Amino acid sequence: MNTTANNIRQRLSLRKPLAEALDLTSRIVDNLSLQKPPKDEADLKAFLQRELAGVKALVPTVKDFDRSFPSLAFSIATGIGKTRLMGAIIAYLYLKKNVRHFFILAPNLTLYNKLIRDFGDPAYGKYVFKGLSDFVSNPPQIVTGETYDDRTPSMFSSLQINIFNIAKFNKDSKTVKQGMPRMRRLSEYIGQSYFDYLASLPDLVILMDEAHRYHADASKKAINELNPILGFEMTATPIDEKNRPFKNIVYEYNLAQALADKKYVKDPTVAGRKNLEKKGLSSEEIEDMKLIDGINVHERTKAAIELYARQNGKNIVHPFILVACRDIAHAKAVAEKLESNDIFNGRYKGKVLRIDSESKKDDEIEQQFIALESPDSPIEIVVHVNMLKEGWDVNNLYTIIPLRAADAAILIEQTIGRGLRLPYGGERTGNKDVDTLTVIAHDNFAQVIAKSKDPGSVLSKLSYVELDEDDDPAGHGGKVVKLPTAVEQKYHAQIQQAQTDYEKKVAERTCDVVRAVVEAIPQVAEAVSHLSDLKKPEVIKVIRETAAEEIKRKAQTSNPLFAEQEAAEQMARLDKVIKTVIVDYEKNVIEIPRLVLAQPKVRKIFNDFDLYTMLGFDLGDVSYEIYRQSLATDEVDIIAGQNGLYRGKPADIIVARLMAFDDVD
Repeated sequence: MNTTANNIRQRLSLRKPLAEALDLTSRIVDNLSLQKPPKDEADLKAFLQRELAGVKALVPTVKDFDRSFPSLAFSIATGIGKTRLMGAIIAYLYLKKNVRHFFILAPNLTLYNKLIRDFGDPAYGKYVFKGLSDFVSNPPQIVTGETYDDRTPSMFSSLQINIFNIAKFNKDSKTVKQGMPRMRRLSEYIGQSYFDYLASLPDLVILMDEAHRYHADASKKAINELNPILGFEMTATPIDEKNRPFKNIVYEYNLAQALADKKYVKDPTVAGRKNLEKKGLSSEEIEDMKLIDGINVHERTKAAIELYARQNGKNIVHPFILVACRDIAHAKAVAEKLESNDIFNGRYKGKVLRIDSESKKDDEIEQQFIALESPDSPIEIVVHVNMLKEGWDVNNLYTIIPLRAADAAILIEQTIGRGLRLPYGGERTGNKDVDTLTVIAHDNFAQVIAKSKDPGSVLSKLSYVELDEDDDPAGHGGKVVKLPTAVEQKYHAQIQQAQTDYEKKVAERTCDVVRAVVEAIPQVAEAVSHLSDLKKPEVIKVIRETAAEEIKRKAQTSNPLFAEQEAAEQMARLDKVIKTVIVDYEKNVIEIPRLVLAQPKVRKIFNDFDLYTMLGFDLGDVSYEIYRQSLATDEVDIIAGQNGLYRGKPADIIVARLMAFDDVD
């Protein structure tokens, strides 16, 4: 790492993955011309090939820029710090390469406003240039989608950062007002349109946050027309609009790697009621159960965080629950229920925030939503509709309760990502409850577990780089080699030792018979409980019949004209070979005991009884177990739950529960 990059790394306290990405960027940039792409099509093609060669010299797996300018993609998991990496790259190019003009694209309004604050507010705790002395005396000039038409070039500082929302950028590039799109209209202040001003800059560098959102034709065309000297694409999911991995990935640190390293993100877990019998339960009952269990997990997490903070002299972080609802009407009903006396005797009255397209118009609710990370926030439960979008990066979300229908893949890829950020310096504390995100999934618990193990899941996918058959990124070469078994090797050696053609031919045919027997043995596995069973006459008979069929099939395939004769010659050796192979098989196979769990016989007896309720009920909360399993490590823990839901008369509850059993009349 060169001196400038190393200084930035230290000043910004970059995490290891971000430091590695910055170091790679510094070396790649040294291999690039940092020149404007030529307008002529033939010249542009040659230019891009030269630039691509410079990148491939360091990252051989890069296949194409997929744009009309050099562009580098970074696949970095949510919560690791893509925004800080953008700030570090801007600082490096400005300080080392004298690049002074940058253009940042945001995919939505939430991220757009967040980026403006991240890059433009030195008093903000997450200011990306905090610690760099060069940016104290010369802070960057932030130009936004609202202010770009009000400034002249002479008013810009030596470092200009333009921040635009892609929706506004596309709209302004297409919408005609007074015969000309707004960004392309002549500005009396700068003497040309702002779009043309940007495109004419000799050192414009573009940075695309959530870059997978900018591969559609309209976005790609507008970005290409800016004609930057270099592009940086930041995303946690480097998949284009046709579901293909990016071709220009130069660095990866995906969620699967962070989970394997046990760093930077919470451990995602899925929780459900242990031994839950859903039969006979209505959807409303399951929904209530998920709410109660989510609150139980939340209370445990809240207590664990407070204890950790007091023991370690840290600030107390107030965790909250996120409840995902189907629509606004559903969200209203859920919020009312959570604040009612039916849920833990009204414990959460005044602590529930409903946020959706309707309620968000209320300024007070919007301020409460923005202040969720504040220690003074009274909110413990957020009930939302369609708020799980990029840019919402709170670090105190610990429990997620999805009440709307969602398959396992969506639950993992969209829902879990919103709660992975860690509150204490972005590092794990070593305290399980403080480092864990819990998703309550009673209705599809098993499906989520299974999907998390899918190689294509974001929790398992270590790399999005796809290698062609002729790709060899390490430069070592290699091929897949299939080795014969130890038994087959013994007979292959006899072929090599044969002195005459006749001996060689006999050895080859014997080896073919051996191969047929070796392939037949696993097919009788269900009929044997011990290796010694292979010598039983009935087992040998099955092996012989199976091997004979294979010998005839191969003879017919390899030598159709003399198949019968060739098969007969091999069959003559079959009995002798079976005995020899079984002996060798026993010597070279390690027995693994087969465990059989026998279900005990259960006898049910129903005795008639009268339920006496005249004295009333004086029962404590029902205690039960919540089963929580890590999606990364499969580690399981059990959380004690208490029933905080009031449903009416206890006698009615008992009768309703009894009626759910088919055995009860």
